[in-house]
Amino acid sequence: MITLTGFMFLLISAFLGYIYSPRLDSAPPRWVNFAHGLLLFLYQTFDAVDGKQARRTNSSSPLGELFDHGCDALACAFESLAFGSTAMCGRDTFWFWVISAVPFYGATWEHFFTNTLILPVVNGPTEGLMLIYMAHFFTSLVGSEWWAQRFGESFPFMGWVPWISEITTYKVVLGLMILFAVIPTVSSNVTNVYKVVRARKGSMLLALAMLYPFVVLVGGVLAWDYLSPSDIMGNYPHLVIVGTGLAFGFLVGRMILAHLCDEPKGLKTNMCMSLLYLPFAIANALTARLNNGVPLVDEFWVLLGYCVFTAALYLHFATSVIHEITTALGINCFRITRKEA
Repeated sequence: MITLTGFMFLLISAFLGYIYSPRLDSAPPRWVNFAHGLLLFLYQTFDAVDGKQARRTNSSSPLGELFDHGCDALACAFESLAFGSTAMCGRDTFWFWVISAVPFYGATWEHFFTNTLILPVVNGPTEGLMLIYMAHFFTSLVGSEWWAQRFGESFPFMGWVPWISEITTYKVVLGLMILFAVIPTVSSNVTNVYKVVRARKGSMLLALAMLYPFVVLVGGVLAWDYLSPSDIMGNYPHLVIVGTGLAFGFLVGRMILAHLCDEPKGLKTNMCMSLLYLPFAIANALTARLNNGVPLVDEFWVLLGYCVFTAALYLHFATSVIHEITTALGINCFRITRKEA
């Protein structure tokens, strides 16, 4: 219940961003920026407290791990939408989701093989989230326009730097995050998995195969956007990120379940269920090339169908697993089971 309550704060934050910046390219009121920061801080606090409460009450279980990380996986999408609202990222908000999802998936993949969730001294769940909610609070003072201007204007003392000073501020921040956070983290994930696989005389190809669904998911959405006659990421960023975020949540949840059940290493074919909708969406976008730029089905409805499909897939997975684990362990999901004397 603590985990779910914390997750609800991010849902509220993303909803506020949608109300005041439907395409994430206009400045919301400054109180919304402050609310984004406060809600993210509350989410981080609840996310840190839930495990302590479980250990204090002796109610830790595999369901807690699955539920916690499942909500965290979805949080990548909803916080990306909140930050896109604050920084006026528009269609580039998708890339902020990517740079949060890549390390998260990499850490889950590494955990599957090493049985240890390895976090560096400076990591995303603590210092990373702190930087983000501090950015929200800072924006409530200077306004969202600060992120949309040139880097040389946001940081006048850096105006002498050629090329970089002409780039939009949020794009420079995106590049710095990729360079100093995503690449080192992913490199560490691959190195640690390789060491374990080599020590066990396993196959690195089988290990890498587990990355396939995520790579295809991101590549498929990018291909859809490239072919889209209606600029889906520019006009409907919330639908694209929510739909893709739910598919990502399914992939992460399925991998965590495979780890909890000690399944064999390698690709889980039912993970590819999250990819079934993308060929139809891409094919629909391609029909516009043959029909004077008009797709067979309006892309708004295709996107809405994408969200419904991924939501149904994720909810079916989540409810089924929760029911099976609670039945097997004789526990409740949102209530501590009374212990017999």
